[in-house]
Amino acid sequence: MAGVQVGLSDLHYAILKKDDKTGVEYDKPVRIAGAINAKISPKSSTETLYADDGPAETSTALGEIEIELEVKDLPLEIQVALLGHKLEKGVMISNSSDTAPYVAIGFRSLKSKGGYRYVWLLKGSFELPENDYKTKEDKTSFQTPKIKGTFVVREFDGDWRYTGDEDEPTFEAASTWFEKVYEKIPAA
Repeated sequence: MAGVQVGLSDLHYAILKKDDKTGVEYDKPVRIAGAINAKISPKSSTETLYADDGPAETSTALGEIEIELEVKDLPLEIQVALLGHKLEKGVMISNSSDTAPYVAIGFRSLKSKGGYRYVWLLKGSFELPENDYKTKEDKTSFQTPKIKGTFVVREFDGDWRYTGDEDEPTFEAASTWFEKVYEKIPAA
């Protein structure tokens, strides 16, 4: 059932409550309706050691992972959750001391031959989105919000992403992927 990714759906976030040497803990995932685009850009650095007049060794280190999400809408309650703002009587209050919490982001991507690829990014926070407003003209011009974040490795285990694919014969997590952030099976 191999194929290329042709879709994006079921975008979720889960607040990271704990990440230390003893373990990780997340809140229950919450859906963000209307996923349009998810761009994940891991940064890495590769260095080469030269010996005997030529390249002898290379080493690559993972840096931050940038993500940009485009959605149909970012309702106030989701902005409050992702950016650390407050909501009072339907009004979002953004304060200079607000701190965005660490979250996990999960989604799935439809493949051209059927089936899905499932993804969880495990620890990151989002920055304030740009707001772009435009007057209505004779043609409708959709104004869809984008929000950028920076993800890092977890302190607990160094993991930063889990990817599952329905093409893999041993993949069994599709039916529960969004019930909680995926947990790897502990080594025996």
